[in-house]
Amino acid sequence: MNAIAQINKSLPVAAAGQLDQQQYLTFMLSGETYAMGILAIKEIIEYGNLTEVPRMPDFIRGVINLRGAVVPVIDLAARFGKSATDLTRRTCIVIIEVANGEDAQDVGVMVDAVNEVLEISAGEIEPVPSFGANIRAEFIDGMGKINGKFVIILNIHQVLSVEEMSTLAGVNGNNAESAAA
Repeated sequence: MNAIAQINKSLPVAAAGQLDQQQYLTFMLSGETYAMGILAIKEIIEYGNLTEVPRMPDFIRGVINLRGAVVPVIDLAARFGKSATDLTRRTCIVIIEVANGEDAQDVGVMVDAVNEVLEISAGEIEPVPSFGANIRAEFIDGMGKINGKFVIILNIHQVLSVEEMSTLAGVNGNNAESAAA
């Protein structure tokens, strides 16, 4: 079983049993390890079949067709102001459900590679640093300690704020969907 299938298999079980967001998916991005709570994660898929949408910001790589739904794909490295993610055979798209007012929208997040689902106890999470992070402070929920090293725990709802990304793109979600159709 490949790593993506193994992690996808653990996601629904972990999400059903953990309401306190102590389980996190760890992944690589630009040589650094990050984590995000698993509750919003729907699945992880291999990178591919991406359709570019003209006149979008650099961090929006395009859209994919996920079982008939148009899902925008965000390059997380570019969203953080770094260079675009280089495609490798380990590049993945993490499908996340993001609140958009009363609705929810699926968004794909492109990462270098997924690692594993880990439990990080609340006592092992330090507050957001006031300096030194190379991404915006509101994108960070905390710093988790894993095997003596720190991992940046992302506030994925801030990173994927539909309102902010729409403003940056200069369009609303409906225009992006009709452009992809």
